[in-house]
Amino acid sequence: MSELRALLTPAGLELLDAAGAVESTADVARAVSRLRAAGHSPELVSAVVGQAHLRSKASAKFGPFAARMLFTRAGLEQATRLGVAARHAQRIRSAGFTAVADLGCGIGGDALAFAGAGLDVLAVDADEVTAAIAAYNLAPFGEGAVVRHSTAEDAFEGSEAERAVWMDPARRTSGHSETRRVSADDYSPSLDWAFDVAARVPTGIKLGPAHDRDALPADAEAQWVSADGSVVELVVWSGALARDGVRRSALVIRGDRSHEMTAPADVADEPVRELGAFLHEPDGAVIRARLIGDVARSLDAGMLDEHIAYLTSDAALTSPFVQSFRVRETLPANPKAISAALKAHGIGRIEIKKRGVDIDPATFRKKLVLRGDQEATLILARIGDQRRAILADRVPAAS
Repeated sequence: MSELRALLTPAGLELLDAAGAVESTADVARAVSRLRAAGHSPELVSAVVGQAHLRSKASAKFGPFAARMLFTRAGLEQATRLGVAARHAQRIRSAGFTAVADLGCGIGGDALAFAGAGLDVLAVDADEVTAAIAAYNLAPFGEGAVVRHSTAEDAFEGSEAERAVWMDPARRTSGHSETRRVSADDYSPSLDWAFDVAARVPTGIKLGPAHDRDALPADAEAQWVSADGSVVELVVWSGALARDGVRRSALVIRGDRSHEMTAPADVADEPVRELGAFLHEPDGAVIRARLIGDVARSLDAGMLDEHIAYLTSDAALTSPFVQSFRVRETLPANPKAISAALKAHGIGRIEIKKRGVDIDPATFRKKLVLRGDQEATLILARIGDQRRAILADRVPAAS
């Protein structure tokens, strides 16, 4: 808290804004030397350089907005990407709400998107330092975004009934830098309490994408979200924030565009078939939501193996929900056979993907002979009881 007090002064903030980009360890060392030589206190230098470094890292999640925000290391790691948070805000607005209580707001990532969408925001956090940082980050929205230092439980009891509720339970130990993950039984606020609130009030609860599916409320919508190829979260939506007839959804975001699949329940997979002209890798959100069967049917495809999430087809089709590859040939999964094929095709650059095999791609790459100006993708997979290598070319992504 002392470092934050040193920073939250006109002089401290001016020094931070003038610090510029601090990205590497060398940048940190240079900035510390420069500021200490200028006569600034060790406490202020530590605060300024630490925040400048976090701002540089935060640009991946918050874009240009990171340049005027404050962070903690733990808060940044757990914060929602602004593009994803904007879609949370859009859902809340579309459901007819004008106000939201963000119970456990962290540094304010979701609350920023809520306020930016015109929602009246009550943001609370149980940690005093984190609440102070959220208040700074939300200050441009004035009275439209009120921040309180409070537990989620106390704030909920005092919030207005017409507000939607958003919760991002802390899934790590308390602290602002070095933290570790905790089990679902130790989330704060507790999941039992969060799910009880969701049963009474329209609520969105952000969880880790690998959360136990059997522990989810049966009457809520479970939405898995991926951003630029990575599955980043699972959101449980209840009440008016859950869509009629939807219990499973996969939201796939690439850049500024998004695509979504929905279903009333998990869907059945298509039968296994022989490797065809194309191989498709479903997006992780589709896999988590167990909607692979619907994607397969849209591509006239089947499973490559019943235990592995690869699809195969002969139809020249692709989808925003998969990465598609045109198969060149299938080989034994040994470096000698693969190197011979790479040489024959003049392939000097190779992307290696794997599923269902105990192979380290980086180590395997070193065993391959790569010469030529062509490129391809090597897919290592278990098909039935055999390890196979599939040499393929990427198909341009569907828009």
